[in-house]
Amino acid sequence: MTNNSKPLLLSGIQPSGNLMIANYIGAIRNWVDLQNQYNCYFMLADLHAITVTQEPQDLLKNCYDFIALYIACGINPDQNTIFVQSHVSGHAELAWLLNCYTQMGELNRMTQFKDKSQKHAKNINVGLYSYPVLMAADILLYNADLVPVGHDQKQHLELTRDIANRINNRHGELFTIPEPYIAKSGARIMSLQDPNSKMSKSDKNVNNYIGLLDDPKVIMKKFKKAVTDSGDTIRYEPETKPAISNLIEIRHCVTGESIADIEKNYEGKMYGHLKIDLAEAVIEFLQPVQERFNQLRQDNTELNIILKRGQEEANKRAETILNKMRQTIGFIPNIKNVCL
Repeated sequence: MTNNSKPLLLSGIQPSGNLMIANYIGAIRNWVDLQNQYNCYFMLADLHAITVTQEPQDLLKNCYDFIALYIACGINPDQNTIFVQSHVSGHAELAWLLNCYTQMGELNRMTQFKDKSQKHAKNINVGLYSYPVLMAADILLYNADLVPVGHDQKQHLELTRDIANRINNRHGELFTIPEPYIAKSGARIMSLQDPNSKMSKSDKNVNNYIGLLDDPKVIMKKFKKAVTDSGDTIRYEPETKPAISNLIEIRHCVTGESIADIEKNYEGKMYGHLKIDLAEAVIEFLQPVQERFNQLRQDNTELNIILKRGQEEANKRAETILNKMRQTIGFIPNIKNVCL
């Protein structure tokens, strides 16, 4: 399943809300492109999801839906390790160990905690506060070389690097220092109703995003409702025309057309032409994804086989690194590994 001679790449998405076109453009498409170059571990980050209140039945459905969409979008389960975060207990154990090497001041500077605590003022829990340490554990548990991150996660990766360097300086070279991978194009797809805000899969306004499982009629309706800028020129100018630039960016990412060609093709045309054409392009792009997803979700047997294989592979690597950490700290070796 994996090629240990290649550098290791790790990434994951929380199974909350609905996977959307921005997740594909900003993350999953990059995974597909990178899977031939790296030994890839693609994680379903369910432990991260519960920092916000979840309905159990919805979380369970989302977990299977997200794994099926990983595969439907092009992640090859025979080539990569696809696994569920909570299936590998080492994530929680290493997070606790790393907590003891993380300073309060470092976590107090995390901007995402401030943002999320404002959105979830009635549930500002410890997990929400220490989320970046669990993310560090996710990465360091596998000694990942490369971590695809969005702009809003760069601060967390820097913390991961700081923690790893702190432990390495104290105990010797235990952890690989991970490097970020940030896509040059399509890393930030914006809301259809508020082009100054990032498109979010947990947005309560469903008109703000295009879900990967949205019905074609729904996709067309959402694009027709998308806000536009003043004037009538279809031109890529993010500073002055953020709404139209966002639509052009989505078309560029879905069809592969250059920005310049899109601008040329829509000279003298109205915003409505771009919206309808974009909706049709997205519908066409998502059709094979939705067909493969529906095949996988008819019966979870294939998904469970994939996840069992992924759990075994992930646990094997995680246990090796955890044992080194336990030994480094000075814990008694796990008795099951000791010859009596």
